[in-house]
Amino acid sequence: MQSILNQFVYFGFFQSLLLIIVYIVSRKNRKHINDFLMVLIVILSLGLVGKILHSSGFFNKDFRLIAFSEFSALLFGSTIFLFIKSVLFKQEFKSRDLVHYVPGTLYWLFILGYFILPPNSFQLERDKTIPLMSVIYTCHAFGIIVNSYYWVLGYKKYQRFTVRYKKEISYVPYINFIYRFLIVTGCCMLVWLVLFVTSLLGYSMIERNARPYIWIILTFVILFITYYMMLKPEVLRSIPLIKEKKYHQSKLSIQDLDQLKLQLEKIMLEKKPYLNSKLLKTELAQMLGVHSPELSRLLNENIGMNFFEYVNYYRIKEFVQLAKTEKGKQLTFFGLAQEAGFNSKTTFNKSFKSLMGVSPSAYFNQDH
Repeated sequence: MQSILNQFVYFGFFQSLLLIIVYIVSRKNRKHINDFLMVLIVILSLGLVGKILHSSGFFNKDFRLIAFSEFSALLFGSTIFLFIKSVLFKQEFKSRDLVHYVPGTLYWLFILGYFILPPNSFQLERDKTIPLMSVIYTCHAFGIIVNSYYWVLGYKKYQRFTVRYKKEISYVPYINFIYRFLIVTGCCMLVWLVLFVTSLLGYSMIERNARPYIWIILTFVILFITYYMMLKPEVLRSIPLIKEKKYHQSKLSIQDLDQLKLQLEKIMLEKKPYLNSKLLKTELAQMLGVHSPELSRLLNENIGMNFFEYVNYYRIKEFVQLAKTEKGKQLTFFGLAQEAGFNSKTTFNKSFKSLMGVSPSAYFNQDH
């Protein structure tokens, strides 16, 4: 089993090294690799160096090599958070982002000063006073707390985006890879927590043997995401830049809103902007001759829908009308949905059932 683990370590390291070389050499591919993800790959590759040197027998398998591999442990969670923020909200690296690396930097300085730099004789004497395992458990607990904190921050960013896009865009951007990334990394950290607890209960060998596999899994997940973003850069381009603005300063009166509601309905019926599967709220606001926050106020206060719901309401109406035509009888439900402006089968089915109370097939099996 150890030899298999070593093979995975070697494979993960050389794949990381390949991506680092591609990032440095290839300008074309560099723009498709998220900078924070690249930082994470560099961090993980440095951690894998320690594992490779230790498993290969260098320096008589000095324990300091394993301590060196802990370099990535506290920089992992913060980089995941910054990666998610940069992908979903198009936020580039700023100097203030360095604050998120403070816990990891302090942790690494402690590892360096406590485990790596002091000579063996000094460490043996010190361990008589301060039990070694107590220090190791404290380090692991700190790592779990910090990484879990940043994982939660990343998940909240994802949730915030999923709520916000329905106010600004009329389609569902492809962000499932972010969700799966969070699930896998979250499961790995949960396993790490379980192993830590079992170790505290006296089963230290289980934790010691299993923990390396967690980092190998995380390495492959990050490598997969990086390759995915290189091979399918259009996925990132499909995520729009969303800048939500509050409308509390809107000076529109109730009469103004009533008039705008009539104008908006006329636009939707005559110009059918909802047929544009990538329709943005800013575009519809421009057609109506108002600012985006004012359109938000109109939708929320006078119509009772967010932008996503409002546009898909008209798409469903268009779908029902098309289904009754001769052309509609020759197309599948999803083919009709695409004609009506939908670009996702899942979004169409959910929107239809939310509005009509039944699925498309059940609706048309009724007497309509």
